[in-house]
Parts: sequence; C-alpha cells; structure tokens
Amino acid sequence: MAFGKNIRTFFEGRWHEGDVAVMRAADHGIWQGSSVFDGARWFEGVAPDLEAHCARVNRSAEALMITPTVTTEDMVAIAREGLRAYGAGQSVYIRPMYWALDGSDLGVAPKTGATGFALCLEEVAMPAPEATTTLTRTRFRRPVLEDNVCNAKAGCLYPNNARMLVEAKSKGYGNALVADAMGNVAETATANVFMVKDGVVFTPIANGTFLSGITRARHIANLRGDGVDVIEAVLTFEDFHAADEVFLSGNFAKVTPVVEFDGTAYPVGPVTKLARSLYWDWAHSVA
Repeated sequence: MAFGKNIRTFFEGRWHEGDVAVMRAADHGIWQGSSVFDGARWFEGVAPDLEAHCARVNRSAEALMITPTVTTEDMVAIAREGLRAYGAGQSVYIRPMYWALDGSDLGVAPKTGATGFALCLEEVAMPAPEATTTLTRTRFRRPVLEDNVCNAKAGCLYPNNARMLVEAKSKGYGNALVADAMGNVAETATANVFMVKDGVVFTPIANGTFLSGITRARHIANLRGDGVDVIEAVLTFEDFHAADEVFLSGNFAKVTPVVEFDGTAYPVGPVTKLARSLYWDWAHSVA
C-alpha cells in the first residue's frame, strides 16, 4: 500500500516508475522481519540531513545483522538523481531500505552478504505550518536493547508503535506519549518529544530504548546555537503535565506543536515557533 503518490523506485541498479515489487515470497525479510529503512525529506528544493539519514540506514542494517551494500555517498547520489524528476513545489519522502534475502543455519538469522536494497521516493505533502496534535498515555511501552533492536530503524519495531497509535486514536487523540521500561517518558508513538518549562527546553535523555533522532539532534543544536538552554533529562508524565509548551520532532513534519496531553492544554508557544523557524532557516542555509 503506497504512502504517497508519484512514486519512483530504485531497485537492482536502475530507476523504475511506480510502486514496483521488490521482495520474493521466500526472502528472509518478508517472513522473518529482517528489514530496516530510513526516512529523509525533500521540500522547498532542499533535502536537509540526507547524508545523515543514508548513513543511519547502514548502521541500522548492521544492528539487525544485515550486510549493507551501498555506501552513504552512493546512496545520497542515487536519491538526488531520483529527485530530479520532481519540481521545487513538490515534497518527497525519501526511503532507503535493506532486507535480508536468505537465512543461515536454521533460517532464522540472516545470511551474511545476502542483502536486498531499494530506495523509494514518494510525493507526500509536508504538514501545514499550523498543524497540531494531541497526546494521551498508552499501556504499551518501549522495549530495551536486551529484547529488541532499539538501536536500529527496523521494520519489526513498528507493530508496537502501531498498537500505541491505534490505542491513542481510539481515545480521540492524535498520538501517544510513551514510557520506557522504567515508566519514564521516552518519546511518542511516531516521533521524539520536547517540552518547555520557564523558557528552558527539556527532552528525554537517550537511554537506548528509542532512536535519538537526526532531527531531534538538529533541533538541540539549533536552539543551543540561538542561546536557548536545552537539557536532556529523565522526565516523567507529571513533568509534561506541568510544561508550558510541548512539541514533537521527527523527519516527517520536523516540528509538530502539541496542544493537549490528557486534559492538560498548551499554547503553540514562542519556543515551539522558534524551533520551527530555526530549522527552516538552517535547512535553506545548507541547500
């Protein structure tokens, strides 16, 4: 099922128009879940942090015991080549993907060196600048490295995210604020999270239960560069109820203001607006 429209797929060394089939019925990735991906964005003629996203998919592959086969530099070149088919007014989701082709031994572990690769481009609009969301708690939690591949952007992690999101939607909320194994706030079902209290920005400390995102790091650097205090800390749900502002950080939307968390209302405040402004200025400065 396509996520967007105007799809182009790089597979087996060349570009194909449309949502082409890339997996076989016996591929390890389809029946054992050995797949990883990453997501970058192209909008307003820029693709911020594209190299970082391409580098991360290779690290994710290694974490899931899949052999990466495309260098970061070549992956960036492939993506930029494919993006030439889109106009400056279009926004594109850039998704490089690996999956294991064969299993080793009993079939469960992926076989070294047997790797599928594809890079998919899909036209998907950026959310409107005024778009917001709401948060609620969920009974589902983030796993730890001992029982799942939290250090990879792996497809097998996303059914748990989906459970969180479906539960939140059933309660009338847009997303879920999720706890780690200890019961402290980790992130949301789909993005990293920041809160603001008395002008200071806080975000959950990266403790290995969630991916510390590329866009998250960019916001931290941008805000600190503008003189804003940003603190990575252990944060509770009570901390978020006491916050002045809350916003989400992820590749898809970059900044999404939160206007409610389980009955606690927030304005779209000055720090949230600043984070968005700083990101857009940075993105266009490095084009």
